[in-house]
Amino acid sequence: MLNIHNLSISFQGEYLFEDITFKLSPGDRIGLIGKNGAGKSTMLKILSKELEPDSGQIAADKNLSIGFLKQDIDFTYGRTVLQEAYDAFKEIKELESKIDHINEQLVERSDYESDAYHQLMVDLNEIQHQYEILGGYNYQGETEKILQGLGFKREDFNKLTDTFSGGWRMRIELAKLLLQNNDILLLDEPTNHLDIESIIWLEGFLKGFNGAVVIVSHDKMFLDNVTNRTIEISLGRIYDYNKPYTKFLVLRNEIKTQQLAAQKNQAKQIEQTEKLIEKFRAKASKASMAQSLIKKLDRIDRIEVDEDDNSVMTLNFPVSITPGKVVVEARHISKHYGDLEVLRNIDLTIERNSKTAFVGQNGQGKSTLAKIIVGELKHQGELKLGHNVQIGYFAQNQAEYLDGTKTVLDTMIDAANETNRSKVRDILGAFLFRGDEVDKYVRVLSGGERNRLALAKLLLQPFNVLVMDEPTNHLDIKSKNVLKDALKKFEGTLLLVSHDRDFLQGLANIIYEFKDQKIKEYLGNIDYYLEQRNVENLREVEKRTIIKEEPKETNKQSYQDQKKLKSLNNKLSNIEAKINQLEKEIKTIDVELATNYDQTVSDPEFFDRYQAKKQKLEKFMKDWEGLQEELDQMS
Repeated sequence: MLNIHNLSISFQGEYLFEDITFKLSPGDRIGLIGKNGAGKSTMLKILSKELEPDSGQIAADKNLSIGFLKQDIDFTYGRTVLQEAYDAFKEIKELESKIDHINEQLVERSDYESDAYHQLMVDLNEIQHQYEILGGYNYQGETEKILQGLGFKREDFNKLTDTFSGGWRMRIELAKLLLQNNDILLLDEPTNHLDIESIIWLEGFLKGFNGAVVIVSHDKMFLDNVTNRTIEISLGRIYDYNKPYTKFLVLRNEIKTQQLAAQKNQAKQIEQTEKLIEKFRAKASKASMAQSLIKKLDRIDRIEVDEDDNSVMTLNFPVSITPGKVVVEARHISKHYGDLEVLRNIDLTIERNSKTAFVGQNGQGKSTLAKIIVGELKHQGELKLGHNVQIGYFAQNQAEYLDGTKTVLDTMIDAANETNRSKVRDILGAFLFRGDEVDKYVRVLSGGERNRLALAKLLLQPFNVLVMDEPTNHLDIKSKNVLKDALKKFEGTLLLVSHDRDFLQGLANIIYEFKDQKIKEYLGNIDYYLEQRNVENLREVEKRTIIKEEPKETNKQSYQDQKKLKSLNNKLSNIEAKINQLEKEIKTIDVELATNYDQTVSDPEFFDRYQAKKQKLEKFMKDWEGLQEELDQMS
């Protein structure tokens, strides 16, 4: 499918990777891993032909199609969600235009017996046949199914993409890729903006995908659930094994252990041989034997142990000053976005030095309450910050606030003050921005490097309360672990919004679950919370919508719901049939009025019957709307 041979690329005189060779085959679902800046996104750009390597060859099958989901995307403004998604079907849309154009000509022309008219009919038949082969009669339904799988509701379909956040726009771009029927999918951090339901749906889609998939992700569970092969980029080399992420780590460690043992044994043999050479050199009778041993030693293929890139950022969050005992007190907090109620009468107290986590499904108000606490959102209710409280806030899309036209160094200097400006280079060094790397423009940084820079920038302000919303997005797995260790040592008050159980373990001692505009407190760590909810991981919590405490009553209710649903559908079908019949009757009368007015209106009861049919139709339409609303509420 795709062969990569001796691929090399360098930046500023240093090789990112050199002489890399591997192959992509149908059914490969590859997790591409490595630390931030190792070259993962660069590799995807080379595979997509967006970037030319310095040397090496890429051989591809003829007509191979590649879809690439990038971290940064550009959108055409003024389109609806459906219009943007339909952009995946350029060929089908072009055929639709041709069909419309021919149909317009057929309507306008009356030379039915001419050769030109006959040719139009032939062209129309051929184009419609091609349209059908490409799936022209199915693409709209397929688009709606994919959009709904990625979390969009039907009422979102005709909204402009301009009104959606960057995360939701990313979902539209992902939908377009999944609809294009590509041979290879290149996905750069596809789960960053997806809720749990959408991640699980995407996992199922990718497992059934017949082509090849290359995924860059920091989500270990996603990689384990989807991939069947792992390629690690480290120190300019790759390590390629047919194992998902966790099994790859075990195998990689086993291989390294074997290499170390083999290298140790070889070193002993070499040492013994060198001793013999020294011993035989001194004797004239053994000189030829010494020379033979020297040649043997030269021919030995020295065993090398795979190098690990152990460079990680150093992170420490100092506390500015000691605040009062209560740092946040919220009473009767409510928040609406238009008609949508997200939070209702929330009461919350956060005490000094507590470590709190907000968990629950996307859209339940976790980020909203975090933004209210840091003063970014207006709300109903009362919120008080305690004495001497200084908040540091890391938003979910914090890296998006960085100015791409500035260098890494300028970004930090502009955010610094007189007291800490002299420490800027030291802080950047701790976050692995060393030497010439500080002169890189922000726009060329990878997603993980931007997140590291945003974290470094956070250290330039004093705080004793740290609010972090999904801080691990884009961070590589090693950086994630460093951040977790730093937060464990943080002596201030911590509030985390996250769906990552591994990250939350050992960090939070109070859990708030967000559900149905309310919050519920669990006084314990994440394991205690999951135990109380009788589930193994946060994915199951976020999938569940009901805690079934009374199974019998729930089952009975489920049966009643099914019965009601069936009854409503029957009523709806019945009313739709009546509406269709009345519309036909009224249309027939309208034709009679237009063609034979005098004779039609001569009947004295005509207008009464005509008006009665219209009123009846209006009543049926209202009944239909009411039934449809009931069905929507039940679905």
